[in-house]
Amino acid sequence: LFGVNLVFCSVCALIVLFVPMLIVAVAVRLDSKGSAIYKHKRRGQNGKIIYVYKFRSMVTNAEELIKSFTPEQKEEWEKNFKLDHDPRITKVGRFLRKTSLDELPQLLNIIKGDISIVGPRPIIDDELEKYGPYKDKLLSVPPGLTGYWQAYARSECTYEERMRMELYYIDNANFWWDIKIIFATIGPVLRGIGSK
Repeated sequence: LFGVNLVFCSVCALIVLFVPMLIVAVAVRLDSKGSAIYKHKRRGQNGKIIYVYKFRSMVTNAEELIKSFTPEQKEEWEKNFKLDHDPRITKVGRFLRKTSLDELPQLLNIIKGDISIVGPRPIIDDELEKYGPYKDKLLSVPPGLTGYWQAYARSECTYEERMRMELYYIDNANFWWDIKIIFATIGPVLRGIGSK
């Protein structure tokens, strides 16, 4: 899904969701110190550095706290780049992640042309290394707000399974499958399934 219609839909979504997003921003600020929105460095199409916007779901010194992880937590982090019970996530942040509301500011990334609506999720450099010889294939398409992995598995699969799903999408992407993925994303998001 590309082009002017993509931007138009994203602008319309921002207008419709302005009040809910404002409420979320206030809740984040009241729950913990720091800005409501933060940007995180990721890799976009052709390896371009992009900064993905999110509602902050962690404490402000989250990156520093990685150093204080237990050996078990470090092992889990290095394997999956996430923790099932991450101590850095705030109370409001846990709700935002469960409902995927933390992703809403990425509508701005769509308007900027950083990401599409559907595609592989944008990842950090350490994750990119896991793709080995398939790195270039992953970066050959725009990353997406949602995707095959996020719609059908979310956090209910291993990172290796996620990689296979992302690469399978790239090999088989088409307009109608993108539409199906968008609708398939809605149900799990509303039910808070598989998101950590």
